[in-house]
Amino acid sequence: MNAEILDQYCQAGKIASGALKRGAERIRPGVTILEVVEAVEADILDAGAGLAFPLNLSRNEDAAHDTASRNDERIFAEGDVVKLDLGVHVGGYIADTALTVDLGDHGSLVEASREALEQAIAKVRPGCRTGELGSAIHAAITARGFRPIANLTGHGLGQNLVHTTPSIPNVPVPGGQMLEEGMVFAIEPFATTGSGRVGDKNRIEIFRQIADRPARLHSARAILEFAKERKGMPFAKRWLPLEHPDVPLATLIRGGILYPFPVLADIPGSFVSQAEHTLIVTGDGCIVTTR
Repeated sequence: MNAEILDQYCQAGKIASGALKRGAERIRPGVTILEVVEAVEADILDAGAGLAFPLNLSRNEDAAHDTASRNDERIFAEGDVVKLDLGVHVGGYIADTALTVDLGDHGSLVEASREALEQAIAKVRPGCRTGELGSAIHAAITARGFRPIANLTGHGLGQNLVHTTPSIPNVPVPGGQMLEEGMVFAIEPFATTGSGRVGDKNRIEIFRQIADRPARLHSARAILEFAKERKGMPFAKRWLPLEHPDVPLATLIRGGILYPFPVLADIPGSFVSQAEHTLIVTGDGCIVTTR
C-alpha cells in the first residue's frame, strides 16, 4: 500500500458512497428495477470511475446477486426489503458498499445488519482475528431476534479482485485470519427472518471470466472479447454486445471459462437485510473508505 494506491481506494470509496445514497433515494414503489440500475451505474461512470461489478438490487428473501435484465419490467412494491449493493473502482482499486431500503415495516431488521456492521468495524485493527468480527456480527443480529446468514461472508479486495482473502464471517468461528496493516476488505453482515442460510435460485444475470481458453462459436468469442476488458471483474448479461447471449454463455460456463453468479436466497417469504463498508487496516485501527 503506497500513497497513490491509497488515494485510488479512497477516491473509489467517495464515489461509491455518493452513488449509494443517491441510488437509495430512487428506490420507491412503482419504480422499475431497470430504471434504478441504469441510473446508478451511469452515476458511477459519469463520476469518472468504473463499475467493479453490476449493481445488485436484491429484494426480500433474495440476499445477493440479482440485477436487472435487459428488458426487465419488475417494479419495487410496498413492503419490499431492497438490498442495494454496488462496486466502484479507480485504476482497478475497489470500493464495495451496500445498504438496505425498507419499503415496508422492517426497520428493526435493517438496523440489525447496520448495527452489526458498526460493531465489527469498531474491532478492526492489526492483530484482531476475523473470527472476532464474526462474533460481533452474530451478537448484534441475534440480540434483535434475527439470524445472521452463515454462508455469506465479507471478503478481501485487491486490484481488479472483488473477492479475495481475508474472508469475514457473519457468525462466530474459532480464530480466523489475523488482520494486518494494509489489508483491504469489505465487511457485509446479512440479517434474516429466515433460516440463516442461502441457496441458489435459477435466475443468473452476472458472470465472471475465470479461464482464458479459445471458443469455437463466434458469439462466444464476442463475449470473451468483452469479458477480457473486465480484467476478471464480474459483468452483467445486459452489458453484452449480443441480442441473444444465452447459448454462448451456457457454452462458456460448461467449458469452465465463465463462472455464473446465481441469485442467492433464503427461504421463500423471509426477508433479508444487508449493510456493507470497505475498510483499510491502519496501524491503530482502520479507514472506512465508503462512509
